[in-house]
Amino acid sequence: MEQGKYYKKNKDADAQPLKNGRILTIVFTVLTLIYISPIFIVLMNSFKANTNVKTDTFAWPSGNMFVGWANYLKGFTFGNYPFLKSILFSFVITVLSTALIILCTSMAAWFIARVDNIMCKIAYYLFVFSMIVPFQMVMFTLSKTADTLGLNTPWTIPIIYLGFGAGMAVFMFTGFVKGLPIEIEEAAAIDGCGPIRTFFIVVIPMLKPTLISVGILEIMWIWNDYLLPYLILDRTEYMTIPIHIQYLQGSYGSVDLGAIMALIILSIIPVIIFYLTCQKYIIKGVAAGAVKG
Repeated sequence: MEQGKYYKKNKDADAQPLKNGRILTIVFTVLTLIYISPIFIVLMNSFKANTNVKTDTFAWPSGNMFVGWANYLKGFTFGNYPFLKSILFSFVITVLSTALIILCTSMAAWFIARVDNIMCKIAYYLFVFSMIVPFQMVMFTLSKTADTLGLNTPWTIPIIYLGFGAGMAVFMFTGFVKGLPIEIEEAAAIDGCGPIRTFFIVVIPMLKPTLISVGILEIMWIWNDYLLPYLILDRTEYMTIPIHIQYLQGSYGSVDLGAIMALIILSIIPVIIFYLTCQKYIIKGVAAGAVKG
């Protein structure tokens, strides 16, 4: 009898985690559907006529509402500014800005973590403080400064992105570098490596998890950023994808919502694919950079 009670008790104990796991699966499935529902609604409306987007926003595109790929073709050919040109500028700005942020902040974080004097501590806290400064506090002064220094092109705006993206990147890199064994760098110095060679040959490979995490976060931010390019760039010559979508309107302020929905889908597809491909590195790198040291 006692043995039967023991087995029953253990069976109930084993079943409890399985039951909790099913409940959590249901809860997170519902939350996932809620979060992706806006993207699904935008996708549906990208195949509807403009009038139906306004009146039948949540209806399935069928019958007279369905216009096929017409919205996508119109989005590509609308106005005098080609959408492919906007894609090119967004790509150039994103790649250059992310590369500059990763290179400069990883080197700065390595120096801060290894030197660790009062000046480095002050610099570190200034980097961290920059993360809480609202963009609205500096945007008008920044716009004037960018025009004066000639930073209002896709090839120079990465310098401005470096200033805004450095805070989080230095914070993550510094935390990770403090957890790396310094003996490896000392061994490289004994073998004749200078600081530059030590950084690129020894430190950079060990920073791979945080490098990938910072790169993913910066790419997602810069690719979707609207306000900074809108304030800095000359919009008659350079338009990023968010600015191009905002200008997708006709005379008297009329807006073609169907074409806008189509271009929104086209703009988020690369980011979604990139994120799904690299998502496993994000939490690993964030946790490593925030906890270590």
